[in-house]
Amino acid sequence: MAGDTQEPIPAEGDTIALQRAGSNLSLPARLEAILYLKGRALTQGELAEIAGASRDEVEMGLITLMADYAHRDTALEIRQEGKRYSLQLRDGLGDLVQNLLPVDLSTAALRTLATIAIKKRILQSDLVDLRGSGAYDHIKELLAQNFIERKRQSEGRSFWLSLSEKFHRTFSVKTDDLVAQRKAVKPAPASPVVEVSDEEWEQAA
Repeated sequence: MAGDTQEPIPAEGDTIALQRAGSNLSLPARLEAILYLKGRALTQGELAEIAGASRDEVEMGLITLMADYAHRDTALEIRQEGKRYSLQLRDGLGDLVQNLLPVDLSTAALRTLATIAIKKRILQSDLVDLRGSGAYDHIKELLAQNFIERKRQSEGRSFWLSLSEKFHRTFSVKTDDLVAQRKAVKPAPASPVVEVSDEEWEQAA
């Protein structure tokens, strides 16, 4: 019907990678991971497709997750805007975090860096499955700032991405500062994946 908006279809790689990574987690925990890793607001339909669940199950999972966050002493919250849901910093913490993080990194690149940090080491192709095609630009940004290291896979066509010494020097201090300053703050009452080979990305770099 003319004028209707269609939800973007999640890439198959997103669904497979996230289902595999969260196969042993509860649905609310999987939804939390999806919202964090995607880094943008998602509809119930998108969440259901990626999580491998029905929309009714996702709706109940979101209610559970939002109630859980409402009772946590945490800097994050699940925010609903219209028909979309996202994982965001609570109001009042944005300036604090921006003062503690490297000013030369975009928010999107920081999310990608956090994904690498969680995994310790990850294939570039798997990272793109999780974060979308924008991860290629994030990787360039992180390499330019020396926060990650990249080494070609011994067998295969992708690259291994790992954390650099600069990352550990920078974020060990930043984390300590954030924890200390967080105690003084009271909590307040998108793009489809475009397939690009690693060789094409390397040539464009």
